[in-house]
Amino acid sequence: MAVVTQYVVIRDGAEKMTFTSKAEADAHDKILDMAEALNPLIKSSELFTDEQQLEDMALFLAKERENVLIALGAKKPKKPRQKKQKRLSLRIKNRQKRLSYRYFIWCR
Repeated sequence: MAVVTQYVVIRDGAEKMTFTSKAEADAHDKILDMAEALNPLIKSSELFTDEQQLEDMALFLAKERENVLIALGAKKPKKPRQKKQKRLSLRIKNRQKRLSYRYFIWCR
């Protein structure tokens, strides 16, 4: 007999989603908290008359919070990381410079 641990996100008495890891469940719960906090702000704009559209927009903004913060200038975008090959070639070049300098001093 197998034992399976499941984490269930429940909002307003309704089961929203089920996860197998606590971290995923907490992340989804955090998104729902943010969407709930965004609802009054979006509602005050009076751009959305349909309640479903309002909830969908709040959920979208909560899921895309990193991009929203970058767009608002509250957060800097992540710099793309150098590829491993490039970093490795830089290390080799630096090592060659050090060795040639040591050889130069030794030969003097």
